Amino acid sequence: MKTFLANLIVLYCVGTSGILFAQGSSKALVKTAPKDTTFLDSLMRSQPEKFGAVLANAAKHRIQILYTQIERDKRNRLTFRSFSFRLDPHEYFYPASTTKLPTALLALEKMNRLGFRNKYLPMRIDSTRPDQSSPVVHDSSSADGNASVAHYVKKIFLVSDNDAHNRLLEFVTPDTLNEALHSKGYTEAKINRRLGISATPEQDSYMNPLALYDPSGKNVVYAQKASTPQKKYSFALNGLKQGVGVMRRGALVNEPIDFTESNYISLETLQRILRAALFPEVLPARERFALTPEDYDLVYSSMAKFPRESRYPKYDTTEYYDRYVKFSMFGNSKEPMPKHIRVFNKVGDAYGYMLENAYIVDFKKNIEFFVSAVLLANEDGVFNDEKYEYETVSFPFLGNLGQLLYNYESTRKRANKPNLTKFAKYQSFPPRAEQKR
Repeated sequence: MKTFLANLIVLYCVGTSGILFAQGSSKALVKTAPKDTTFLDSLMRSQPEKFGAVLANAAKHRIQILYTQIERDKRNRLTFRSFSFRLDPHEYFYPASTTKLPTALLALEKMNRLGFRNKYLPMRIDSTRPDQSSPVVHDSSSADGNASVAHYVKKIFLVSDNDAHNRLLEFVTPDTLNEALHSKGYTEAKINRRLGISATPEQDSYMNPLALYDPSGKNVVYAQKASTPQKKYSFALNGLKQGVGVMRRGALVNEPIDFTESNYISLETLQRILRAALFPEVLPARERFALTPEDYDLVYSSMAKFPRESRYPKYDTTEYYDRYVKFSMFGNSKEPMPKHIRVFNKVGDAYGYMLENAYIVDFKKNIEFFVSAVLLANEDGVFNDEKYEYETVSFPFLGNLGQLLYNYESTRKRANKPNLTKFAKYQSFPPRAEQKR
């Protein structure tokens, strides 16, 4: 196996096209070229016992993968080189909770645009319609008992909390969110739906009114009226109607599910947004999110933490184990993860789709790479029936994929050892009380 990997390293790492960025410069040196589309296929087929069955039905499983290597020069400046498998922005997949990443980033950005550096300002949310999400006055899982943008960001990355995303979507609003993404060049995206609720597109379009208060919780410092999106986005996508049936209100309807009004974001866009969050310094200013150093620290720590390392919110570790939202490399194992491996990521699973958008770091071996992947495991073709092959197909596939790439990265020769100081402090989180803000 080592000989095979060594041959692949020579074959694909010398002269392979990719995307290059110069770190530490506001004017990034960007070079684009077609991505390699054969390397991942060859690498996975080298282990048929793990990947053969799924690859034999790749179209059925709607698999897409984007793997990005990271090289650093002597000054620690970055080079990204990408490899793909069945990557197609026009083939629709349901993005599930991976859309929470841009929602969280743009909520923090909106706070900065409003002039609020304190992201823990108390937030209270009203409800003006019987089919709207319920009002929010307090959040008992926070250090001060208040809901806030920062606390919702934590819950999004720690356990992929649906309500946290929905509240931040109400705060940012779909129109502002989509306009912001498109203005930054992330045009293959449409995020206009809440997650984990049962509502028609029309019902879901009504955004709750809300207000932010000063730290005392007594004085309103920002009020936002109820609203509905004014813009509709459409994309030329294949596969918006899928399957043979869909469960609605407990009854089977024998027709395909229609994702036309659902959220959409391409896999490459997801990874580009994650890169922008983790390495904003390598991007042109227009592609970055307008965040403060404290914002980035909040995002990085919330992504890297295991649920057991969080005090506010506090989680039951029998349900929220280390890999609860870390699918790659370790699948659905409930064993503790090693602290020297941290995964800065966002996962998603719904309707039989399972996804991960991740930057994986091993601080002992000085390994770092990006992997974004999606696959569908819905053998009976019926959606919304909660009968999916997550345990037998999805978790094993993503776990094996992450491990395969990790092992490959362990043998891949690099000209320079990466300096991972920027993320090193997120290896451990001392059990201390989180400060009230």
